[in-house]
Amino acid sequence: MGADLYGQPCRACAFDWRLTPSEAVALVRDVPARFNAALSEATGQERHPDLVWTPCAYVSHVTDNLRTWAERLVSARATGETDVPGYDPDVMARVRNYDQIALAGARWSLDWAAREWAEAVEESLKTNVVMHHATRGLQCAADVARNNAHDAHHHHLYDVERILADAST
Repeated sequence: MGADLYGQPCRACAFDWRLTPSEAVALVRDVPARFNAALSEATGQERHPDLVWTPCAYVSHVTDNLRTWAERLVSARATGETDVPGYDPDVMARVRNYDQIALAGARWSLDWAAREWAEAVEESLKTNVVMHHATRGLQCAADVARNNAHDAHHHHLYDVERILADAST
């Protein structure tokens, strides 16, 4: 799925889509530490001319994305309802006012979301949860693990690092 969209490995970040679901979970567990290290000297409000969001907005987006997918997995496992809608991350950013969230709060929320997401994915892998996403089609728990690991650990952290590198010049 992800390899079809982004290439194997990912053309932008070299993410290897062949990693195991357990490796993907480990990457997501490490996401808060990686973001914290990257943002240790940042305000979270830095800008890049090619990107719309600030680092704080990216942290908030990763948090919401992990919480959303954890919720979907838990719901599918608990109820058997496997149809899940898509959502527009830009609408979510506006509704939640990502740019007005304090970086300390966003980082705390990311830590919480990554732990809960990992638990939800691990339980869903044990029970072979498969969902039907409105635009992505069938998504098993392993797909969710890989997609979310790519989005968080590679794709969005990469964007934050680009912003911070540009801000330091």
